[in-house]
Amino acid sequence: MDDVFDLEEDRVKREIVQRKARRVLIQLPEGLRGQLFKIVETVESTGAEAFVSGDPCYGACDLPLEEAGKLNVDLIIHYGHTELLSEVGFPVVYIKAKARTPVSGVVKKSLSLLKKYDVIGLTTTAQHLDRLSEAVKVLKEGGKEVLIGDSKGALHPGQVLGCDYRNALAISDGVDAFLFIGGGRFHALGIALSTRKPTYVADPFTGSVYSVNEEADKVIRQRFACILEARNAETIAVIVGLKPGQFRLDLAMKAAEEFKKKGKRTSILTLRELSPEVLSQFPSIDAFVNTACPRVSIDDASRFKVPVLTVSESLVVLGRLTWEELCQRGLFLDVSWRS
Repeated sequence: MDDVFDLEEDRVKREIVQRKARRVLIQLPEGLRGQLFKIVETVESTGAEAFVSGDPCYGACDLPLEEAGKLNVDLIIHYGHTELLSEVGFPVVYIKAKARTPVSGVVKKSLSLLKKYDVIGLTTTAQHLDRLSEAVKVLKEGGKEVLIGDSKGALHPGQVLGCDYRNALAISDGVDAFLFIGGGRFHALGIALSTRKPTYVADPFTGSVYSVNEEADKVIRQRFACILEARNAETIAVIVGLKPGQFRLDLAMKAAEEFKKKGKRTSILTLRELSPEVLSQFPSIDAFVNTACPRVSIDDASRFKVPVLTVSESLVVLGRLTWEELCQRGLFLDVSWRS
């Protein structure tokens, strides 16, 4: 495990010394928490004090700014993601934690699942961006045409985030299927839900290849059921997420206004952590609209007692968007607001 990810220890030391940081807050996603002591010791070797944020880290939208302020640290070192928020009022160093694991073997293995497709859309996360050329070579040798999305506003060509699939959407019309290189089903499922194209995983860590298509179909049916149930809701709470990259107050206020126009009793609910346990404390609310992280609505759907809609799904309930239009444009449709 120690050699799987490039923790960029030399860069970490250099950043701390150059910034003259005396106190550092380290933020790690779940998959890198086994490296805690190695990273702490790297920080402490510069003479700086090291603190580790123990709260869940869901992405670069979830920086521990409040913790940093309370601890009076000079620098946040955020592992596992690329920069998402350009201005947070606090110095942050982003370490991708690039995977050292080769991908050619598992990509070659995936060709058995991609036999009936000619054009493949290739996607990955920050950990494997440097391996995309390796994957392209294998796919082309296997007779495939390969497209990699490079959408305006995306961080890197081919990269997808848990809630941002613009690189996949940019090439969706031109591909027969998508291949995601990375660990787990999370990002691949997002690609399938966004594009409605067959999507497969090539996992370099386990060496496994598999489809997420049946799971995506199940989620689509589940989301439609949530929308149907929410149409009968008499009371609505619109959620404002308080995490730095999830705070969309104007959007929440507009959504609340639109539901009030429809005669719904509506409230705005502010939350740092959106979970089934928290929402269950509001039994008088028939449905929620989530303006924070849309993945919570989708991934935890079976655990919620009432519908927790994404903003785009709320447009379907309001009659501003049809279900067919939403499916065509993807469940992670970015909504400012439709007038």
